[in-house]
Amino acid sequence: MKIALVTGANKGIGFETAKKLAELGHYVYLGCRNLDLGQKAVNELHKNGLKNTEVIEIDLTKSKTIKKAKNTIESKFGLLDILVNNAGILGTVPQPAVSTNVEEIRTIFNTNFFGTIEVTQELLPLLQKSEAGRIVNVTSDLASLTLHNDPTWKYYPFKSAGYSVSKTALNSYTIMLAFGLKETNIKVNAVNPGHTATDFNNHRGDKNPEETAGVIVKYATTGNDGPTGKFLNSDGEMPW
Repeated sequence: MKIALVTGANKGIGFETAKKLAELGHYVYLGCRNLDLGQKAVNELHKNGLKNTEVIEIDLTKSKTIKKAKNTIESKFGLLDILVNNAGILGTVPQPAVSTNVEEIRTIFNTNFFGTIEVTQELLPLLQKSEAGRIVNVTSDLASLTLHNDPTWKYYPFKSAGYSVSKTALNSYTIMLAFGLKETNIKVNAVNPGHTATDFNNHRGDKNPEETAGVIVKYATTGNDGPTGKFLNSDGEMPW
């Protein structure tokens, strides 16, 4: 049995990712800002027989919750095998580069970028105790600089100075982290689940969470011959 943590897991892609990991037999922590909502999600999983799940409070903007979550996992299991950095915010849209308030951009970065880094660094000592640690940074089509410069791309008009840029930064950090861990058993990838219909985007996506969570789980459980330091989706590598 492997030990996994999925942040932002009380609904949407995060919930489905946690569910699929639990169905594989792993013990899964559902990281949530709101413990009540997290517990409701866990109760639903328990009703479906997935007793190998537990809620844990973690708010990417509050260091004390990150440290407490690390201590909780360490005291119970001593290690962590899988970290899925799924939690993130979209911010107020639209986000034109010429006028979006810098405080709005900073708020988005505090969660999507800095918060994700803090969670990763705090939990890294536990991942280093795993025989095959895996880190998935959940990213987006909108993180690709190459695609953003292609006028034929279907999402070309969707330019967001906060959300998209934060995910591009996260992709870059993924490369740096993978390089820093290249001599270890830990694999790190930026995984784009695709345009998914969730509360996050007012259900405007063309895929469902059950479908796209499978892409995340695939790379969260990749074998020792799997990729690391890559930007991936269901079709394989994406352009940076």
